[in-house]
Amino acid sequence: DNYFGYCKKEVKTQISYAANLFGISEEEHSGGAICYPAYNLGQEFTDTFTPAEYTLSEVLSTNPGRFELQPEGHAIDKVLPGLTLVPPLTTYSLRTQTVSWAGSRGEKYSIPLTAGHVYMSPNGYRVHSKPREADKTQWHLLGISPIATQCHKPATVSGGGKSEISKSLLDAFVFANAWTANFDPDIETVADLIATDFSDRYADGSRNTDQRPLLSAERSLGSVIKLMTSSADYTDAYNAKIAAIPAHIKELLFLVKRYYQPEWGDDWRSHFSVSIINGRLGNMVRLDGDKIVVNMLRVGFEEDGSWRLFSLRPDFSPAVKVQTEDDITASTVLGANEAPLDFSKRRGLREARADARNRAAVSRKYVKNCEELLFQRPDDAIHRGYDKQAERDIAGGGTFLSNFQPLTKSDAAAMVQDAVGFSQFTDPMKNLLSSFATSTDGPAYVVSSASPRVVGGKPSKNPRYLQLRPDRSNPVATALADIADHLLHHRALTEFAPLPVDIIAAGRRNNPPEADAPALCSYNPLHYMELPELFLEFISSMTGKSPSTTGAGSEGALTKGPFNMLPSIIDLNAAFLSYALTGYDGWISSAGYIGPKVRVDHDFSLLVPEVFSRMSPAERDAAWLLENGYLDPIEDVERDGRTIEASRLGYRINQRFVTTFFGRIFLHPATVFTPEMLKPELQDADVYADSVEVIVETHRRVAQSYLDDGTIAMAIPPLRALLQYMAGGHSSEGWTLHSPELRELFTRDNVLASDWYAERLAAKQKADICHYEAAAGRLELFQSEDANADPVERLHVQQRLVEAYAELGRVKQDAYRAGLVGTLGLQPL
Repeated sequence: DNYFGYCKKEVKTQISYAANLFGISEEEHSGGAICYPAYNLGQEFTDTFTPAEYTLSEVLSTNPGRFELQPEGHAIDKVLPGLTLVPPLTTYSLRTQTVSWAGSRGEKYSIPLTAGHVYMSPNGYRVHSKPREADKTQWHLLGISPIATQCHKPATVSGGGKSEISKSLLDAFVFANAWTANFDPDIETVADLIATDFSDRYADGSRNTDQRPLLSAERSLGSVIKLMTSSADYTDAYNAKIAAIPAHIKELLFLVKRYYQPEWGDDWRSHFSVSIINGRLGNMVRLDGDKIVVNMLRVGFEEDGSWRLFSLRPDFSPAVKVQTEDDITASTVLGANEAPLDFSKRRGLREARADARNRAAVSRKYVKNCEELLFQRPDDAIHRGYDKQAERDIAGGGTFLSNFQPLTKSDAAAMVQDAVGFSQFTDPMKNLLSSFATSTDGPAYVVSSASPRVVGGKPSKNPRYLQLRPDRSNPVATALADIADHLLHHRALTEFAPLPVDIIAAGRRNNPPEADAPALCSYNPLHYMELPELFLEFISSMTGKSPSTTGAGSEGALTKGPFNMLPSIIDLNAAFLSYALTGYDGWISSAGYIGPKVRVDHDFSLLVPEVFSRMSPAERDAAWLLENGYLDPIEDVERDGRTIEASRLGYRINQRFVTTFFGRIFLHPATVFTPEMLKPELQDADVYADSVEVIVETHRRVAQSYLDDGTIAMAIPPLRALLQYMAGGHSSEGWTLHSPELRELFTRDNVLASDWYAERLAAKQKADICHYEAAAGRLELFQSEDANADPVERLHVQQRLVEAYAELGRVKQDAYRAGLVGTLGLQPL
């Protein structure tokens, strides 16, 4: 409890993880969100995902008085009237508008499926009905997994995507109609595929036992998509066969699978059609006469500025997110004995590899947002209707705005009269502008989300506004997620049970070479870096040309240069421990550009939490990914007779990674990230080499500053050796980045066995002893003054004094010192 500064009777109060200021916490420049994978469940769904160990009776007994049990066997939440708890194996039907289940003796129960209502199973799985954003007449069921992934985006440079990690991907959707080239022959080709035997696809003949028909209820849509996607596990002949199938045929097959109902039997073709237009068949596919709307997503821009649009899987729905960080974060690292949750027993963490890793990495990181209002820069709001959240926020009342153009009534009227351009805004922005343009009184100016302030004849690239934190502005969604977390972990809703960080993914802003900025574009979409390489990144914290900075360069260690009043090495020491002790993998994602030619802005930043939340903990383990060929090491390159140290960039995702994991989002993942994006040197080898040289030189220049100002003397041994290498090419012992001796310094076992870590724990214990001695002394002095008799009684000073001495006795114990193992300790000064 000392580490968090909380007590169980104050669960409902605002908790600050940074309450203990004695070295156990970090202040980080970061963004973050808790992500719950969501799925389009179609019209009918039976919950078979809730394990037998979760029961409604356990939830009711664990939370007495919170829920009201109903005769049918479900329970109503007394606090959130829109929430109903239902038993496992519940069936949801939009066709019959019912939620039904079987009782303990087989009796059938049913309640209405109500729009706007959330139904939750005993393990926290949520289901509700919702209309399509593009067509409010089409409804589907949405399922939200209770297995959360907390993404933490630390040390992220300006324009690197700190805010985007917590934004909903739904706002970036583009809607289109399902299309076919020539319906009659296309649907016949689909029929042939449905009748095909795919059981001989594996190169390993012992795996060729899967004979499930494509339309079988035992085969999911994801399984069919996997069948139609090339894989190293398949034979060359099979890969060639499916590669020859046109993309629109595969999409039509997926549509048939997506909407197929068992009662159709073999008569599924009669439900799909196209209209006859001008005497010939059209191209828009219909289901029982209604157009089928498909979801698409922008992932970057073509060289002419047009959008790169890609089809999403029909069963994909954006993750539901609870925003946890944006810019300034307080974090702490706790050992296994202090962690509020036994994370190793969370469902979804039971894979053998994950279990082995959890036993080795006992410490976990916890984060807390330090800000009530978020200083947002809505880069994509310049595209009318694209950043829907920004348009809602800016059109709302009482929003603080900076660097938006003040528009007069005549300006607003001209925008309204431009029917085509005006129609592209979302309704909140249209209502704001039109009402202002026609008003006869009120303010003299209004702003448009798409109209940054004009400075020097050009629109500013740094418009800002203060956003109310999403977890505050949508408290019901936050509360539902919290309930799901507690149910998943078998915890009472009144217990304080924060989730630990699962994924560390910093962001980098990249740009091609420009007149006022050197090339910084050698990264592919996603890199993994081991700790030495990761801290080359964190120490230098390079940024390309960003809208909120005056130019490219370093933003200071951990990107905290503008915010830090301490020598940077103190933060770096704590940050290193927070990775070495927890065993988190270090990921780096790209914003701005991927290579010198592919502009992506924040499109990939939005995808990072989506892909990680759909990977199991074992799949996210970098060692497993390397072992199974999902990551490629980056090799040094030769240029003009000298070595360019590209290996400092660690490992990067490859086509196998894209096909497997982005295949859970996109219909055709291989087309989303081209070979030129996965290997930016293919875009321009010279620019790639220039970019790497800029990185190496920035490493050298930044590290040299620690030698020049003497703060390297405060560096813990791993970072001291790394700084020496960055500045001069080797440590004082002659070690380079590839020396086993240097890399060994970065391992958890080495840290725990080191004298310098023991000194940090001793310093922490000494600081706590001094704190409680001083606290007791102040209370003794206050109590001794006769004039304080009344406040001494009113403030229960005597009881506080007893507690202070009890804490003093506790922190003096050897057991307390032992309990500090796995935490950050304190910088000895």
